[in-house]
Formats: sequence, structure tokens, C-alpha cells
Amino acid sequence: MNKLQQLAAPTGRFFLSLIFVTSGLSKITQYEGTQGYMEAMGVPGALLPLVILTEVVGGLAVMLGWKTRYAAFALAGFSALSALLFHADFSDQSEMTSFMKNIALAGGFLVIFAQGAGSYAIDNRNKNES
Repeated sequence: MNKLQQLAAPTGRFFLSLIFVTSGLSKITQYEGTQGYMEAMGVPGALLPLVILTEVVGGLAVMLGWKTRYAAFALAGFSALSALLFHADFSDQSEMTSFMKNIALAGGFLVIFAQGAGSYAIDNRNKNES
């Protein structure tokens, strides 16, 4: 594997995860507004702490390559579910774009789930010690 291929995995994990880490952190600072939006969309606002935990911890786990397959699978489901719950108004072009972005993210996370973290991942630490 050449150096470019080795750098592709951590860079890809970083790019895929960054949106979740930043989004989760912004939900903390905009808690009431996010909770109100969720409730307006028919989703219980009481689920917001779980949403924040999923985005921040799951995003950091994929980013660092720790428990990567589990975190990627969880974020794939989260992305698909978010698309269906919050962006399924296909008469609105911006919602359609958001829907497709979430589906694309789910696809990227499913590839990580199938292939593993790749190079420069905490998951590989024990493999190298064997």
C-alpha cells in the first residue's frame, strides 16, 4: 500500500466524522432550539441527549479509528433515520439535497463498517502488538 492509500483512510474518516462532531457540539450550545425543532418534526425532544452522544462520541470514534465498525454502523443508521425523519420533503429541493447528503453519509459509513478503519487507527494498535 503506498503512502497516499495509507493517508486516505484516516483522512476519509476525519472528513466523514467532522460533520457529526461539530453538529453534536452545536446542539449543546443551541439545545432549546434543537429540541424545539425535533418536537416540531414529531420527534421527542427528550431524545436530544442521545442524539448529541451519538454524534459526538460516534464521530470521534470513527475519526480516531476506535471501535470503528460499531461506530460506523451506528452512524450509518443515524444518518438514514435522520434523512427519513427530517429531510423527506422531496418537493423542497434543499430538503432533497439534505436527504441525499444523509444517504451518502450512510453509504460511506457502511463502507467503513464493511472494510474496517484502515490505516492509522486505534483499532490497529493491538494487531501491531501481536
